[in-house]
Amino acid sequence: MTAPAPRLMLLDTASLYFRAFFGVPDSLRSPDGKPVNAVRGLLEFITRLVHDHSPDQLVACWDADWRPEWRVNLIPTYKAHRLAPDSPVKGSEEIPDGLSPQVPVIEAVLDALGIARIGVPDYEADDIIGTLATQAFGPVDVVTGDRDLFQLVDDARGVRVLYPIKGVGTLQHTDEALLVEKYGVTGSQYVDFAVLRGDPSDGLPGVVGIGEKTATKLIAQYGDLATIQAAAADPASTLTPAQRRRLIEGGEYLAVAPIVVRVAQDVPLPSFDPTLPREPLDPVALEELAERWGLTTPLRRLLDTLAAAGA
Repeated sequence: MTAPAPRLMLLDTASLYFRAFFGVPDSLRSPDGKPVNAVRGLLEFITRLVHDHSPDQLVACWDADWRPEWRVNLIPTYKAHRLAPDSPVKGSEEIPDGLSPQVPVIEAVLDALGIARIGVPDYEADDIIGTLATQAFGPVDVVTGDRDLFQLVDDARGVRVLYPIKGVGTLQHTDEALLVEKYGVTGSQYVDFAVLRGDPSDGLPGVVGIGEKTATKLIAQYGDLATIQAAAADPASTLTPAQRRRLIEGGEYLAVAPIVVRVAQDVPLPSFDPTLPREPLDPVALEELAERWGLTTPLRRLLDTLAAAGA
């Protein structure tokens, strides 16, 4: 009898620790008074996710480059509004003062636990997720607050997105049926939908005059962006004159935006072990981190959950 394929869980780590930072009171502090709300919140998130969804493998995907130059070269406004003003490090992301010192702590804790943490230069966490989800041989749960990753949803391959609605206790289990219900598109159509609609949070302008409803209608009628553009070039198409004009005027944007929005699926990944740890990789380092940052309670809950998952 063949063993079932392992269930892989991929964490959009920055999305989750940002959510933890803003959702967990900053009154949670280390023994010497430093904020640890993002660290504690992320640990609680992981505990809940492991308990509720029983992954066999877990990877914390990392933004080694939150704004890759190759994407900026195509669309200069890409995430430009998130640049930190007057930062000594060119191209740094603006991060709340209370959060930035917690990120190295998160890195150290995940490493001591033995949870695989992967980031690759010139790529975002989304690209790591896209590559791992594409290469997976079993079901995949992508945990993210980024709707762009809906493009990975694929019922046939068992890829779904767990999208936090409130913390991680309330998750939207995003499959093909839900995408069609909410947006009128499938996972394979989501990139074209996002390109047409645009996304101010990522600095993507979209096509002037085409919002979410119109983008859905166009994709339902024509199927994909290439066919929509062909219709725009055809005076006999059923597009309105205004739609034809806007799509033609947006041609330069439409030529590059799909490359920016589509997550990479061929990132050169380092070797790693995605197996969900049942005990800490470095218990001594983990104990020191727990004492230094006041993390004994959330780490004990997580370690108990990991041990139970292997029982």
